[in-house]
Amino acid sequence: MGAAVQLTEEDRVARIVIDRPPLNILDLPTLRELSALLVEIGGKRSVDVVVLSGSGPKAFSAGVDVKDHVREKVPEMLESVHGVIRQLLALPQVTIASVHGACLGGGLELATSCDLILASEESVFATPEINVGCYPPVAMARFPSLLGYRRAAEIILTGRRLNAQEALAIGLVNRVVPAGEMEKAVEALTGELKEKSGAVLRLTLKGLREISQSSFLPHLKRAEEIYLQELLRTEDVEEGVRAFVEKRKPEWRHR
Repeated sequence: MGAAVQLTEEDRVARIVIDRPPLNILDLPTLRELSALLVEIGGKRSVDVVVLSGSGPKAFSAGVDVKDHVREKVPEMLESVHGVIRQLLALPQVTIASVHGACLGGGLELATSCDLILASEESVFATPEINVGCYPPVAMARFPSLLGYRRAAEIILTGRRLNAQEALAIGLVNRVVPAGEMEKAVEALTGELKEKSGAVLRLTLKGLREISQSSFLPHLKRAEEIYLQELLRTEDVEEGVRAFVEKRKPEWRHR
């Protein structure tokens, strides 16, 4: 079996591709591969921009493997997902998510942990965790400050899908790109960035991130605590995953 994450580098740009089509699900081995590549890239002075994308026509990523949401796997799953998120937020390079198709759950959390997001016009965005009896801790910790409380609450509490234009209107993405023109848009944006001083880009990013993320890590820690210490004790957290796997509507016990 080949690597689930591919890395190429050319002309100051590193490209990371999650290569698990059709939906590029983030299982634990894939997250470990991604983490290792981020460590490698972070130490490269030859790279100023990192572009993250998904393989195939259907999805950037449909999120974390639902089977990893069962009680016994959740601690490792959260540690792996949130470890990668923390790494992305700490990379010295500018990060761009190139999003097409489904960008859901942990996939959306991954994309929104990049500095910039390009979205193809057929993209869809959602945090559907509420539908399987849990919630997205990274989105909970980040979206209220990123999007405003009411938009964050609607996205997280309903799990509804946003199209690319809706995502653009609320500031979830930077630019919407016509279908078939994503590569041209990525080249244009990376070209804009490569015209700048790499040293100045890094220092500017450092300031932007420190100021904008000053409350993120403590908020993420609190979201993790509620998840591990309270959510996992409910009956419905198991029912949601079981119903998803069995392809049926969950029968909530509301406790």
